[in-house]
Amino acid sequence: MNPSTAFARVLVDELVRGGVTDAVLAPGSRSAPVALALAAAERDGRLRLHVRIDERTASFLALGLAKASGRPVPVLTTSGTATAHLHAAVLEAHESGVPLLALTADRPPELRATGANQTIEQAGLYGGAVRWAVDVGVPEAGREEAQNRYWRSLVSKALASASGALSGDPGPVHLNLALREPLMPDDDGADLATPFTGRADGAPWTAAQRAPGYAATAHRLPPRTLVVAGDGAAQVVVDGLDEAFPWPVVGEPSSGAWGRAVRGGVLLLGARDWLADHRPEHVLVLGRPTLSRPVNALLADPAVTVETVSASPRWADAVRSSTRVSPLFVHAEGEVDAEWAESWHAAAGRVGAAVDAALDASPVLTAARLAREVVAALPSGALFVLGSSTPVRDVDRLAVPRADVTVLANRGVAGIDGTISTAVGAALVHGGPAFALMGDLTFLHDLTGMLLGEGERRPDLTVVVPDNDGGGIFAQLEPGQDRYAADYRRVFGTPHGRDLVAVAESLGWAASRASSSAELTDALALGGPRVVVVRTDQRAEASLAGELRAAAVRALG
Repeated sequence: MNPSTAFARVLVDELVRGGVTDAVLAPGSRSAPVALALAAAERDGRLRLHVRIDERTASFLALGLAKASGRPVPVLTTSGTATAHLHAAVLEAHESGVPLLALTADRPPELRATGANQTIEQAGLYGGAVRWAVDVGVPEAGREEAQNRYWRSLVSKALASASGALSGDPGPVHLNLALREPLMPDDDGADLATPFTGRADGAPWTAAQRAPGYAATAHRLPPRTLVVAGDGAAQVVVDGLDEAFPWPVVGEPSSGAWGRAVRGGVLLLGARDWLADHRPEHVLVLGRPTLSRPVNALLADPAVTVETVSASPRWADAVRSSTRVSPLFVHAEGEVDAEWAESWHAAAGRVGAAVDAALDASPVLTAARLAREVVAALPSGALFVLGSSTPVRDVDRLAVPRADVTVLANRGVAGIDGTISTAVGAALVHGGPAFALMGDLTFLHDLTGMLLGEGERRPDLTVVVPDNDGGGIFAQLEPGQDRYAADYRRVFGTPHGRDLVAVAESLGWAASRASSSAELTDALALGGPRVVVVRTDQRAEASLAGELRAAAVRALG
């Protein structure tokens, strides 16, 4: 067989033996050897292949597959600008610690910097956003045994680097694959070269293989300790963080500790007078808090000591306030101030009742009410993917936390791009009903994520879209102030004027509108792939957000 075909088959074989179960590709010519090897592996039942026409969509699909499964997922592209379309997903994987493998086909060295068609400088394209990057040597004839060892060793190291097996720091890896013609196979699928035994068991890298130097550490927490759980906090093991855990928790929906959190914790932190009387003396930060200004304000308070627990050598400390950074495993000890802790739970109850009354007073489904009711209607065991901007914040502030659903969000760099694709990828490996809540611009930004080609698996995914005809979050921020009204609609509100039900149907998804809680509940029970659109109003939502904050303050006296 020709060298490019031999390399591709060994590459795919070692990926499978290293635990890869899903792979994604976008079509191309230079990547043909690897694409055909992946297709052959799928025919043999060795992995599941997902094909998308758009490289950006493909990369976020791979991100969702990896995020939901915890296993490395490769995404394959051809050369040239195709490789640039992976960059956003690589950045998200970098910041959120997701094991993504970027496999970019390339011209061999003799064709680079010559003006050859579809050729750019791909080596090092993703800069410091990858855990490891390799410009893979060109496969050549006559060096099969040595190259085979090199290829298998390379893939084994790539999987270990992506999964954080040794570093405790999972994330993206870039293999730039220089391939010479011929690119199509010239045999009937002959046997692979001699196996490399560096990772012969074929099992995926496990949590136990990550960060072997970490050991359980006992922590004596002060009596008035507040736990702040940000995105990815589930990667941190805190013994006893369950129903019996005595210290109050403010947890973001995608933290993995949300089910243990007090409802509307950020509303409590935003009530200055109440917080002055109930301020924690110590904050234990798990994961990466990204959602709220009140949390950052608390962490920046010099009267509060901040301790961060990190699952990797990189930890979140946006306001540079951490006085101690601790490793992966923590055993919490100490005596809680029971009266103080109970005051947090009681206050959360009062705020929840006030918020519910304000939401229920609206005769229509607002985006804020929608967030609460979608969460309440999810079946036990469901997967729930949240878009950035307003939806994730509405769920964080207003929904009743649930421990029986899995919540995911792209909070690494918190972009709105690729959200549908991420949700589809996560849904395909979830094994049950999946749901997503995202704004209209987030939805429109990733329409190609809805394109399911012939033979592709269809996800049981229902996407709920509050449609306020543009960038509604800006109406709740500084640009929404009256003094900027002259330019708001054009440069912030950005109305799109599209019928999102018709858009979804044009891409082959079932779609409907909901204007009441009953219609929403009925639509969520139908199964996917489906889109449910709820029409809302930007300015009305901004006004309601203010009313909800005021209601919370009044409830706290």
